[in-house]
Amino acid sequence: MYVVTMEKQKMWKRNLYLLLLSILPLMICTGMIYSVLSIYIMELGASRTEIGMIFTIGAGASAVMAPFLGKMSDRYGRKPLLLFSMAGFFSLFVAYGLIREYTSIFYIQVVEGIAWVGFGAATTALVADYVPLEKRGWAMGLYNQSWSIGWLVGPIVGGFLADQIGFRLTFGIGAGLILLGFLFVVILIPEPKQGEKVIPDAQ
Repeated sequence: MYVVTMEKQKMWKRNLYLLLLSILPLMICTGMIYSVLSIYIMELGASRTEIGMIFTIGAGASAVMAPFLGKMSDRYGRKPLLLFSMAGFFSLFVAYGLIREYTSIFYIQVVEGIAWVGFGAATTALVADYVPLEKRGWAMGLYNQSWSIGWLVGPIVGGFLADQIGFRLTFGIGAGLILLGFLFVVILIPEPKQGEKVIPDAQ
């Protein structure tokens, strides 16, 4: 029987909380941006049908790339994939703020779909690596809570900022939040050794 010592318990809880802290800025950013993104795209001249097509492309990119990025997480590590995904989000939100034609968003959505699936693969795998088996349901609940907090705060902030300073500066603020989260991941998040967990499952 594997016994989780107090020191090891503190370690995996610390790693989990640092991970949730690091992804929270991205969660807030997505709540800010996606609550107003369709309005922004429409203001650039897209029809309702074209807006639907734009988001379909993002979902399609996610579906195609999901197995590949899952393998990359196993082969090269969770942290590199998480950083890759957050860098993708940073670049696409900067791009949203710079574009002048809605047709450019079709290409941005490909990057966005890849970033989303990479982010999901990396973060859920990190939670599983950090947390012992008997605590994983609780840990996933906290992970989902970080999404909920981001979407509690983000939409009202995003709507307010879009009204007060415009969409483009709002995208810039969102990109800044992602950069903050990226730095948190670089500094705070440990990478489990390949093929190992930070803490083993109970036997």
